[in-house]
Formats: sequence, C-alpha cells, structure tokens
Amino acid sequence: MLQATPLTEGWILRHEGGELPAVVPGCVHTDLLAAGAVPDPFLGRNETDLAWVGRRDWTYETELPPVDGHEQTDLVFDGLDTVAEILLDGQLLGRTRNMHRSYRFDVTGMAGRLAVRFVSAYAEAEAVRGKLGERPAAYAEPYQYLRKMACSFGWDWGPTLVTAGIWRPVRIERWSTARIARVRPLVTVGEQGLGVVELAVEVERARVEAPLRVEASVGGVRAIASLDGTEGVVRLEVPDVGLWWPRGYGEQPLYDVELTLLHEGRPLDVWRRRVGFRTVELDRSADAHGTGFTLVVNGERLFARGVNWIPDDVFPSRITRERYRERLGQAAGAGVDLVRIWGGGIYESEDFYDACDELGLLVWQDFPFACAAYPEEQPLRGEVEAEARENVVRLMPHPSLVLWNGNNENLWGFRDWGWEARLAGDSWGEGYYLGVLPRVVAELDPTRPYTAGSPWSGSWEHHPNDPAHGTHHSWEVWNREDYAEYRGEVPRFVAEFGWQAPPAYATLARALPGEVLAADSPGVLHHQKADDGNGKLRRGLERHFAFPEGDFDRWHYLMQVNQARAVAAGIEHWRSHWPVCAGTVVWQLNDCWPVTSWAAIDGDGREKPLYHELRRLYADRLLTVRMRGRKLVLAAVNQAGEPWAGVLRLRRMSVDGKVIDETELNFRAARRTVTDVTVAPELVPVGPKEFLVADAGGDGGVDRGAAVGADTGWGSAAGTDREGNAGAGRGSDKKAGAGAEADMGRDPGTEAGTDTAADAETGAGAGQDAGTRPGGLRALYFPSPDREIPYPRPEFDVAVVPGAVTVTARTLVRDLLLQADRLDPAARADRGLVTLLPGERVTIGVSGWKTPDPDAARSALYCLEPSR
Repeated sequence: MLQATPLTEGWILRHEGGELPAVVPGCVHTDLLAAGAVPDPFLGRNETDLAWVGRRDWTYETELPPVDGHEQTDLVFDGLDTVAEILLDGQLLGRTRNMHRSYRFDVTGMAGRLAVRFVSAYAEAEAVRGKLGERPAAYAEPYQYLRKMACSFGWDWGPTLVTAGIWRPVRIERWSTARIARVRPLVTVGEQGLGVVELAVEVERARVEAPLRVEASVGGVRAIASLDGTEGVVRLEVPDVGLWWPRGYGEQPLYDVELTLLHEGRPLDVWRRRVGFRTVELDRSADAHGTGFTLVVNGERLFARGVNWIPDDVFPSRITRERYRERLGQAAGAGVDLVRIWGGGIYESEDFYDACDELGLLVWQDFPFACAAYPEEQPLRGEVEAEARENVVRLMPHPSLVLWNGNNENLWGFRDWGWEARLAGDSWGEGYYLGVLPRVVAELDPTRPYTAGSPWSGSWEHHPNDPAHGTHHSWEVWNREDYAEYRGEVPRFVAEFGWQAPPAYATLARALPGEVLAADSPGVLHHQKADDGNGKLRRGLERHFAFPEGDFDRWHYLMQVNQARAVAAGIEHWRSHWPVCAGTVVWQLNDCWPVTSWAAIDGDGREKPLYHELRRLYADRLLTVRMRGRKLVLAAVNQAGEPWAGVLRLRRMSVDGKVIDETELNFRAARRTVTDVTVAPELVPVGPKEFLVADAGGDGGVDRGAAVGADTGWGSAAGTDREGNAGAGRGSDKKAGAGAEADMGRDPGTEAGTDTAADAETGAGAGQDAGTRPGGLRALYFPSPDREIPYPRPEFDVAVVPGAVTVTARTLVRDLLLQADRLDPAARADRGLVTLLPGERVTIGVSGWKTPDPDAARSALYCLEPSR
C-alpha cells in the first residue's frame, strides 16, 4: 500500500549566509515574522520596510533520510511559490515556475540534504518580460509574466508583499507495482433520479506487466474494472439519489466515493472524495432584452445572490480549515448563495470547497488571470495548460463548483483600456480564454459550463461589458457617479459592483498603534490602496451628507452608512428586475489585511454594517420602493419556494413622527417572482420633510440569511475599471440595461428603501419591539437627499442587560448603529443599521462585552443627526 509521510520537520530558511527555523507549509515572510527578523507588515506603514524580501533569493533546506521497503519513492510538493530549483544531495531534481501546480520527483534510493532554492519572482518576471516584450496591465507590477498569485504584487485593496516559499504541503510517497496518478470523476443525474459516477482512472506503473484492477463504491453501490495499460473507467449507478441543492433551495447530501487500486487482490493505493448529485446549466439564450446569463441548478432558475472572494490572507499558507469555515459561514449567514473566486488570487485549497459543499454555497471559479495582457508564448503557454488540467480535475468532485470563468476583466481591458493599440498585434491572452481553457474544460469536465471572462457579452459582436449581454461590471458608480445611477440600467448579471468604507474602528486602532486617527492621517492613507480612494469616498458622501470636517468618528460612521446604502441601491433595484437580471455579485466579501476597501468583512474578520445589510438584501423576501417610470411602486421580491401573501400597511409620515395618510391593502407574490404594487398618489411623500413607511406582514416566511447565520454560529460599459482606468467608453452601449425598463427618477438625493429596517415593527405604538411580527418586512422611501432632510435631534433611551442593548426611540432615529468593537475589541453586535420610528425599540445582541454599561453603550451608538 502506498505510504505517505509528511515532510514538515527540520526545515531551515537560508539567505546570505544566515539561517532561520522555517515552517512548512509557509513562506519567507511568515518565517521572518516568526523569528522577529521583520516587523508585522500589517501594522502602520511597515509594509514598505519589507519590500526587499520579494527581491531576494531564498533557500529552504532539510535532511531527507534514507527510505526503503518499496520499489519507488517520490518527493511530492503540492505547491511551490514560485520559481525554484530542487536539489537533493547536490543533484538537481528539477525546476518549477508555477505556484498553481503540484510537482513530483523520483528520489528512489536517494537521501541527503534537500534544498529548494527560490529565485526572486521579480527577477523571473523581468526576465520573461525582456524575452517576450512589454504587455499592458492595470498596475505597474509585473504579475502577468509568471504563474503566481497576482495580488501578492499589491492591488487596489492589498499590500505589495511578494512571497516565496513552500506554500502547500510536501511529503514522501513510497509505493510498489503501481499508484493512482489521477481520478477524474464525472458525476451526472439521469432519468428517474439515477445518479451516475464515472471514474476515469490513470495509474503510474513501476511494473509494466502487473495485472491491475480497480474497485469503487458510492452510495452502497460497488463496481469493478480491469485496467488495460495505465488507464481505465469504472461506472457506478446509484438509484434514487438525493439531489444537492444551493442553500435555501434544498438539502446538500454528500456521498463518499472510494476507489481502490489492486494487484492480485492486494490493495496498492486508494482515492477518496465526496461528491454530490446535481445538474447545472448556464442559460445564455437571446431574448427581447439581449443575452441572458442565468444559472439553472436541478432545473431551477436562480437569482444568484453572490459575493466576490479574494485570498483571505496575503500569505495564503496561514489560512486554516477553521478560518475558511468561519469566513464562508459568515457568507452563508448573510444570505449569500454564490461565491466567485476572483482571478487575481489562487485556486483555493480543498478546505474551501469542502466548506462550500457543506454550506450549499455555489462556487464560480476564475482561472487566475486578472487585469492584464498575458503573453501566450512559452514558457507561459505550457504552464497555463498544465495548471488548468491539474486544477480542473482536482476540483471536479465538488458539487458546489458550478462555473469556470476564463479571466477577470482582460477581454474588457483589451477593448476598452487602450491595450489593443499598445499591443500592436502581440499576444495578450485571448488564445487562453477562447482557446486553451474552454478546450480543457470541454475535454475534462463537460458537466460544467465555461464562460470566457467577466465581464463578457458572449462574443465580439457586442462590447465586452455591454449590460444587455452576459456579465457586467458596474464601476462608473464609485469612480465617477453616485450610486443612484445604479437604477439607470438593468444588466443581465452584475458580476462586480461595490462601494468602499473603512474597516471597523478596533481594526484600525490595532493596525495603527499610537496614531491619532483621522481620515487623512498617514496610517489611514497608507491603508487605503485605491487610486484617489479617499477622494472618491468624500465626493460620494457629499452627494448625500455634509462632510464632517475634522470629526473622525463621524466620518467613520457616515462612510459605513454610505457603503451600505450604495450596495442596497444596486441590489434592491436589480433584484426587483428578476428575471431580466439574474444575479448580483458584490465586490467584495473579505479583505486580506486591515484596509479601507469594498469588503463587507474587514481584514480582522469584523463585520461592517454592509454585512448586516446584505442579510436583508439577500433574504428570500425583500420589500423595496422604486420609481417605475413616473409611478412610485412597492416591489415585493419573493425568491422563496412558497408564495408570499399578506397585508401591506403604507404610511406617509413627516420626520417629526406624524402620520399624514395611511392605508392597508392585500398583496401576493408567487414563488420566485416579483410583484409590483403602485403607491396611491395621496401616499407619495412630497419634499424633504416627508417619507413613506411600507410594512409587509406575511405568512411567516423564513429569513433565509438569518436562519443559516444561526447555524454557522469595475466600470459600466462606459469603460472604467474599479480604479477608474478609462478608454472613454468606445463601443459601449450604455442603455437601460438590457432593454428592460430601468427605474427613472434617479435623483441622487432619493433614498429609497436603503435602510436596514427590514425587521422594524410594523406598528409605531409606544414600546413596540422592532422585529416582532413573523415574516414582517419594512421599506422606507425618502424623496430628498439626507443633507436636505430636517431630521429632529435624535432622542432615545438605552437599557443594557448582559448580552443585549435595547434602544427605545422617542423621535425618528435613522440609521442607528451600535459599534460594538468600541465597547471591547472582542465585542460583536448581531445587527447593523436600523431605523426606528417614534415609540419603537430594538434589542441588539452583543457578545464579547465583559463589562456592560449603559453610558458606554450610548457612547458607541451612532445615528443620523440634523445637518449643522
């Protein structure tokens, strides 16, 4: 039987004659940090002090003892970052140049000093650039010249910390006769619930003539097949399989698959995985609105409620199984059902996909190409195909994986960012996205759809970022326009959009020790990587609020409000246009270090108010107020599997708490549909002193995001990317999305349904608890920008008991927020922004606060105040 021995002990890191103890898996930076040789690059401006690390060569060494008892011994590296030569007792075993591949070397009968010599990634990239010529990119760093995690060279949310090291496990494998080299599982669902697993097996032989067979089992079914040479196929048919569903649509049954390689009845090697039975299609049919982009799982058409995922740490070797589970559990808790692994990162570890399988999170996997023209000549071309073949097969068992995507923004960049003229005919990656990668996926994994890029309209007949065709990245908003402009178009699928905000206060305080925090203090600016990021934050805020000059705490709070409002404006609008729009993927879920960014969860794992807003926005049922043409309507969005029926209570109110007019009416939304209810003219608020409150009673429908949370404890077609890099929108078609009627009345001041008041009490009686009616949702509509609204001076009472803070409003209290981390860095609140009418109260759960105190709680409560 094959024997695998991890090679984790006795490693040292050598550089310029010195040596340090090393941890494998790991990287140079983490070993230097552990030895106290460098400061923490996440703190202050230390990042710049570590720039030298990525420009040096490094060597890892250990002793490889003699081994015997088997016919062959292999040295196996699951990941080397990136350009290295491997020597054993002075003999060269091989060279590597791809972080995204594994490597195997025959070391039979060998022993001695094992050395892995890493060349600076900069040196390799510059050598390749010198050989193949300059290629344009969104950033100055040379990440497109080698197969390495691009964002280790920095991004508009990440530090420049160019790594080297043995970043994934290494082991010794000893075997005789033969071993399993690869198993490619094709999992399908046939007629009448028949589950089919075809295992295409490849073996490596030490003895060519030895007869071999394989035995496989799944779901109580067993099958046997003989191997002719080095390949064979074993087929298993499982009757009445349980279907694997995305979360919120059904269960996630997983089946253990085991395949054993045998010689004369003796087991030689074994392969074990878990699979799930489900079908997946990508409907890209042309229709009256353009070209669709709708995921269909088990025949059910989905509105994808997604987030973009970046590496959760700039040093990926530090991400544990538990950390993956925590972060993805947070995603599920926010109502997310799709996670896009962005193309500037990595193919994640098995731990990531295992968690998604269990949580019912669909995975959209980018191939690792982002924001650059990539040469297609050798040595890169062969590496790209080898990497794709390995990872497609590696990830095939996971039912959560539903889509392969060729790249991030490179097709768009070629057309819209001035690349085409600069390239002057040089290769730039098109041959990968429209040639190599779809060929590999079609050959190896025909059960999953492939799309050439994001954004991508499906062909060069349309602008790559045309909102009417395929996927769309919406970055004019943020870079130049107010978030009200989201309501001006209805893309078929919004794969990127977002708005920045700083991390939690405690995260900033930890990352910037000793600094007097200010919006423009040195450390805060260093931890803002976007081009003119703070300028865009300010301009975006000033469209709605008076800028709080010199008041960091107010600045910090208002930026959180603006981020949540911006994302809500987009999601509410696009969800209300289902099925024309079939998904939103927020940029972004997570951060890789403490930074001002688009993330909903900051670099220390703290949830921003945006996170809690996503719980409302991505719940099965959403109530939102919209302008349809010249009419004000309530859209009842019902993504649940059951009808939603109940009573709508509409109140036209003044900011001083008086009810000007009100009515009640019945509504009904069928499953997976949107129902519009026109607001009567007499209930439409007029001027800055009035607003509309819409409360929907219900039939007890489950808030899908909250339920799971309890269990799991760039631009538009106008041509700018997230940084605002522009090509003046050549060939763009900035029409109202996809030919659907976009929402008009996009006054930047219109604040429609963007408050996390989804759980607020439907009645305004004194002392009523917010969120007491089962299935009740609330939407608010303010026709004027906040800076014009004469909000009353907020008055509220605060009561504290262990584990909770209760706030009772005596006036209108808009966008109330308890910043629990100001109470204690370990404290967490269970909700974000909430608006209370006079007499309403809300109880906010607080964990990790050891010394509850009403005065401290009041000091950590923020809300909107009258303009000064």
